Amino acid sequence: MNVTLKPFDFAQAVARAGLNTQGLPVGKAAEATAGGGFQAALTQALGAVSNSQLEAGRLQREVQLDNPNVSIEETMVAMQKAQIGFQATIQVRNKLVQAYSDIMNMQV
Repeated sequence: MNVTLKPFDFAQAVARAGLNTQGLPVGKAAEATAGGGFQAALTQALGAVSNSQLEAGRLQREVQLDNPNVSIEETMVAMQKAQIGFQATIQVRNKLVQAYSDIMNMQV
């Protein structure tokens, strides 16, 4: 019995599996990049925390300049929101660093 092997064609095998060359399902590539995934969600969350800190700083300056349209209560609430957001961001960062360290310390 004589067995001959044909050369492996990666592009053909991927196409038969219904995937593109990046390993994503055909037709889903645009959806995956449009949604952004984890990176976009993290960037959006960091932007929101930054904006809340900027807003709290702005309100603090307005209170210090005796702006009658800005109340001390509003300023304190904005400062607390910014602080809670920052603390949550620090906790997420710590968990990501810990997960990275755990993965890097795994034996293969």
